[in-house]
Amino acid sequence: MDTQNYDIAIIGGGVVGTAIARELSKYSINTVLLEMESDVGQGASNSNSGVVHAGFTAPVGSLKADVCMYGNSHFEELCADLDVPYKKVGKLVVAVDKKQVAELYNLQYIGSKNGAELNIVGEDFIKKMEANIDGKAAMYSPNSAITSPYELTIALAENAFQNGVEIKLNTKVLGINKINGKFLIKTNQKNIRADYVINSAGLYSDDIASFSGEDRYKIYPCRGEYYVLDKNSSSLLSHLVYPVPPENAGGYGIHLTPTVDGNILIGPSNEYIDCVDNKATTKDVMEQLIKEARDFLPKISQDMVIRSYSGIRSKIVPPEIGGFTDFVIEKSPRYDNFINLIGIESPGLTSAPGIAKYVVEMIDKMENLKNKEIFNKKRTGITKFSELPLAEQKILAEENAGYRELVCRCENITRQEIIDALHNPLGVTTLKGVKYRARATMGRCQGGYCMARIVKIMQEEFNMDLEQIQLTGNSSNLFAGQAKGWEK
Repeated sequence: MDTQNYDIAIIGGGVVGTAIARELSKYSINTVLLEMESDVGQGASNSNSGVVHAGFTAPVGSLKADVCMYGNSHFEELCADLDVPYKKVGKLVVAVDKKQVAELYNLQYIGSKNGAELNIVGEDFIKKMEANIDGKAAMYSPNSAITSPYELTIALAENAFQNGVEIKLNTKVLGINKINGKFLIKTNQKNIRADYVINSAGLYSDDIASFSGEDRYKIYPCRGEYYVLDKNSSSLLSHLVYPVPPENAGGYGIHLTPTVDGNILIGPSNEYIDCVDNKATTKDVMEQLIKEARDFLPKISQDMVIRSYSGIRSKIVPPEIGGFTDFVIEKSPRYDNFINLIGIESPGLTSAPGIAKYVVEMIDKMENLKNKEIFNKKRTGITKFSELPLAEQKILAEENAGYRELVCRCENITRQEIIDALHNPLGVTTLKGVKYRARATMGRCQGGYCMARIVKIMQEEFNMDLEQIQLTGNSSNLFAGQAKGWEK
């Protein structure tokens, strides 16, 4: 099998792996990112709350606190550079009884030591900020924000690619050995030879670490289930609303999250599971989500729900202990140039820029990295037609007929946006790839209207055979043949 040579190989294309790839693309070094799925961001990076945390839950003096605070302070600039949505909406951590009010002051103390701006507020302040929320008191975090986690991961990967990083999708690592001073990475595609390996494999990071002789850590998958409310419920909530974190829990508790797209998320739950890829949603948990959400927001009703989904955290704290621990970012005990990132759970999204900087600084101390003469920090996403001023819409529609055809009615996505999504720099041509780039199929009908129209565009514009069209890649074919009336 052919072998390709690189200076650095990153394993894992989540938000942390792609952030590291982008940070490395600033330097004159040959980097490749290996992702086993058909697109980047297919794990926890596309199924979290999209919250930019303010750093008040991370232990004082921890690595987690440092990289979270760095990420929070740089996130707005990063999103502006990468054309990714970002809104500083603020967060209320709401106490419903006197015991929880006391815990608010503990959270404020920890957060202030980390450098977060936090204020304890009363019922009047809560009602002024969120008329539909009930609580005795709250801690207000003005610097908490929201973003689109999947758009950010895609944008980081695209910007890294534009600056010279090679992105290899559908590439699963099967083994790693060190031969003649270099790592030989065996994959299901071509083998890779590299001087450095960065293990950012998330739920599989303990398996990848074992190739470096690191066996101290084990990943305990922890599932969080969510409900998504329709956009017509967006007026119910404008800030992040969290409960006081449950003691020794594996998450922050079920909370309410407005999204940058106008939906509201309920969740996540917190359940240790045995299988790392069991993304089921369950009846009992779904009922619990609604029940706990109504404790804060009584106006929520079941008919507001348009979908449910789940994500899986990569925890290194076993279920019998629970709670959180610090991120593990360190050289392997056997090889200095094999860097393991293990247990990167929440606030991993917020921390990604800080983690990337931290990892690249580790390499710089060993290699004395040289800056590139040219690094383009800007990336432009696809045009979101419905968000443009009416005058700009008119100009685009007159110039391009693709903007005059509405494909997704729920999200107001045009034909040209679908075409642009399929023309992405990473070469992803799955229906899920379109979903996470253009938001098509994310509305109330969940693709009932637009999916067939997207398939038609894939056939007409990209000459794709119906049998080749896949939902997520990796043999997820949707059609067995051509139905009468659907010929090209």
